[in-house]
Amino acid sequence: MNPAPHIASLARFPAILEPLIRPLPIDDLRYKPDAQHWSILEVLAHLADEECEDFRVRIKSTLDDPAAKWPPLDFDNIAERRGYNALDPNETLDRFLRERAASLGWLRSLDNPDWSRAFVHEKFGPMHAGMLLANWAAHDLLHLRQITKRLFELTARNAQPYTTQYAGEWTA
Repeated sequence: MNPAPHIASLARFPAILEPLIRPLPIDDLRYKPDAQHWSILEVLAHLADEECEDFRVRIKSTLDDPAAKWPPLDFDNIAERRGYNALDPNETLDRFLRERAASLGWLRSLDNPDWSRAFVHEKFGPMHAGMLLANWAAHDLLHLRQITKRLFELTARNAQPYTTQYAGEWTA
């Protein structure tokens, strides 16, 4: 496996995310189309938590000792339990940026890691370090799509009484 494209993707993401989020007013950051969907701020807080609690920790554990148990993650109602939508957006973004920089520093410091090392997950089976790295980059992109959808919804909301139909329908 060539980790370089995934690490490059992880490195690009903050430069895409920050200018999308930093200038937004707080009401837009906290906007939720309904109770089942996250706001942009909730997505951002999730990304910051993931940076500290999921991918970096699990890849490190898998590379160091694939037999070691991973720390548990409980994402059920996490946005509500941790009060994501009440967080300060600038502090949350800064936290994500700091943690991503730490993750990139760590990834770049690895000396020829064995990306084929695998932790055997009770639900998903073997989870290779390389698979986790690729999924980390994919996770960024899935949440970028989610943030972009919120921005699309905000544009439509702010266009009232007009529509955004001429631009096209959201199909992603």
